[in-house]
Amino acid sequence: MELLDMELARARQRLSREELALERANEMLDEDCGVGINIALCSRIRAAQRRVVEARSRLTKIDRQGEHNSHKLNLAAIGPRSVRVPTSCY
Repeated sequence: MELLDMELARARQRLSREELALERANEMLDEDCGVGINIALCSRIRAAQRRVVEARSRLTKIDRQGEHNSHKLNLAAIGPRSVRVPTSCY
């Protein structure tokens, strides 16, 4: 039980960290630093979006394992944060 709780806590931290990184990259994109930097930021944003999806997937997978042990994880309480997806990156 304790190991599962630690895994859930670690997965929550990772999700939070990745969402924050994505949010920061979006804020930097709003600063209008020039085309070259914006292209690099778009790449960074796409990578951050993938990491957020992977972190959510991992958290859900751990939660499913925990359901067998009567643990419930409310993903709505954790997030997702509202993160704007810039259309200029597509």
